[in-house]
Amino acid sequence: MVQLKLTDEATNRDDMRDGFCCDRNNPHSCCHREEDSRSHHSNLHKSSDWKLADDPSCNPEHPLKVTFEEITSAAYRIKPGIVNTPCTRSHMSGLTGMDIYLKKDFLQNTGSFKERGARYAMLMLSQERRQKGVIAASLGNHAQAVCYHGHLLKIPVTVVMPIIAPIMKIQKCKEFNANVIMEGKDMAEARKIAIKLAKEKGFTYINGYDHPQIIAGQGTIALEILEQVQDIDAIVVPTGGGGLLAGVAVAVKTLNPEIKIIGVESERCASFTMAMKSERPVSTPIEGTLADGLAVPMVGYNAWETAKSLVDKMVVVKEEWIAVAILRMVELEKCVVEGAGAVGLAAILAGQLDEFKGKRVVLILSGGNIDTTILGRCLERGLAADGRLVKCKVTVSDRPGGISELCKIISSIGVSIKDVIHERAWVTSDVFSVEVKVVCETRDYTHSLELRDLLMNRYKKVKFDNLPENLAVSSTNEN
Repeated sequence: MVQLKLTDEATNRDDMRDGFCCDRNNPHSCCHREEDSRSHHSNLHKSSDWKLADDPSCNPEHPLKVTFEEITSAAYRIKPGIVNTPCTRSHMSGLTGMDIYLKKDFLQNTGSFKERGARYAMLMLSQERRQKGVIAASLGNHAQAVCYHGHLLKIPVTVVMPIIAPIMKIQKCKEFNANVIMEGKDMAEARKIAIKLAKEKGFTYINGYDHPQIIAGQGTIALEILEQVQDIDAIVVPTGGGGLLAGVAVAVKTLNPEIKIIGVESERCASFTMAMKSERPVSTPIEGTLADGLAVPMVGYNAWETAKSLVDKMVVVKEEWIAVAILRMVELEKCVVEGAGAVGLAAILAGQLDEFKGKRVVLILSGGNIDTTILGRCLERGLAADGRLVKCKVTVSDRPGGISELCKIISSIGVSIKDVIHERAWVTSDVFSVEVKVVCETRDYTHSLELRDLLMNRYKKVKFDNLPENLAVSSTNEN
């Protein structure tokens, strides 16, 4: 069991509610209280790279390193308002050859780990700042967390959400009586709008992944994991802006340096991996990804400073494995998680963490806020990537009964036909033939191969488009 030793300094800091705990002899280890911070930052504004429009808590020239003491303080303060979520052994342990445990933080009230940091940041506000209110920019999870805990703590909340934000997350924010502003084509624009409004209205801007108190709050999940699971070999952390990774890394490495910290990103936005290559946060292009919660174009400066020396390995996963991981979670664990919450399992399924075979690994399931329409697409993509939803083109006789015979052959081995489209105009070689496109659902990959062999033995022209790996095949069988 992990014993949290909270000193008077860590638990009684009413004079620092606007700032963060810090070592006064090391001004860059954490923030000073607000009046010291204002003086500190005023000198930094002289830098050509540091503009007044930027977030005052995230200075690229003087990043702040979050300490273990701040994480234990956060754990003490947020405990009454945060769910201590279960961390249970996975049914997939036998299938993967690892002893896998799932930290189910999607079971928080708003469906995301983001509540931890949001609550801590708002608890540390002075009474004056609470009355003025807070503002955040977010695609959804951070916005929901701020709105929910702002509602509980009676703090006015404004959130700026880009127009691409999921409808479900927008509605949830409105249900907590927040002022929701839909502006900006992406997170970068929404963030600029939020910071501008903070300066104009006197709101406190709360960065969703790089504010030091946010990082400290996210780190509390590691303290719970270490109490719930013994003899851990590795903890796998979904990584976007780096706040969760930084908080977890500090807590774990302080208490047990032997535990490996593994960060996982989508290949569509590998910002932490790019930062490691460049040895500093750099802007990274974003492509559409199933793990939209991790689509942060640049790692936070404070998160990078805190985590860079503590992370043992970064893994970049492909989109198809994220889809398969979401499917596995639904089928085998009865857990509905968003893409960001599934990337840890995706890395294991893709064989990118095979060095932990036979060892105990904890996966953080960070969020479960996925639109039902997106979930449907994810499940279909997962089935396709898994070789259980296949698409083939078969050229059959255009005489009566030709397409009917094809359907009977497919159904004879228990394959379910999901869709059939036939085309005549583009079959130039034979006016008495028709090309039929069929989408089929099979039991598993072996069943798909059985279907492939059956059709190739029966028809001259057969093409399978989407069998996994490099197994897409075609045939011009003349038998």
